[in-house]
Amino acid sequence: MHRKLYWAVAILVVALNVSGIAAVAQTPPDAVSNVPALEKFHDVIFKIWHEAWPKKDTALLQKLLPDVEKGISEVASAPLPGILREKKTAWEDGVKKLQSAGSDYKTAATAKDDAKLLTAAEELHSRFEGLARAIRPAMKELDDFHASLYMLYHHYLPKRDMTKIFSSAEELAQKMAALNAARLPERLKQKEPEFQAARAKLSSSVDDLQKIKTISSTQTIQNKVETVHSNYQALDRIFE
Repeated sequence: MHRKLYWAVAILVVALNVSGIAAVAQTPPDAVSNVPALEKFHDVIFKIWHEAWPKKDTALLQKLLPDVEKGISEVASAPLPGILREKKTAWEDGVKKLQSAGSDYKTAATAKDDAKLLTAAEELHSRFEGLARAIRPAMKELDDFHASLYMLYHHYLPKRDMTKIFSSAEELAQKMAALNAARLPERLKQKEPEFQAARAKLSSSVDDLQKIKTISSTQTIQNKVETVHSNYQALDRIFE
């Protein structure tokens, strides 16, 4: 009896794992707004900013130099996922500033100049934060919307995969409903008028996109998708 129960549970676990893998596989890496190397480097920055710097522990800052150099190198060579292609210029500018801060950190650490090392650590933290902000979505709901739009615009539309185009249109309507219900974070409240106007325009184009199932012209369908994409870009630019 126990053996039968064991195998039943084991089969269920395998089934759940397989279904989970399948679900993850549906979203390719280039549709995820994430740079793993930057997240990994955060562990080093955390030690610098929350452990060494508050205590003025320059010995620890010196000890962390190899990790700083490795982290910056990995961030600099990390490719941006496709979904962040529009952030490329800001990303590259941020990487250069991070590298410059890393160079100052190394110079101060090597010279064992405590005062300059503390200043360099503060600058390194600031540059890391700036780089993270360059690719951080302004709102979770906007990022969720973009993930679906990215797949539609860069994968399904070029292949004219009508089944997935239709399902993406429905998915965008759901994501738009969540975006319409979302509120701007307090730090962005000054952008409220622009945000409201741009969001309304995007919402209208998403509503219009729902008509594509009754349209036979592929060019008309493409035009409607292009409109949604342009309106999304206009909304996103508000947060730059």
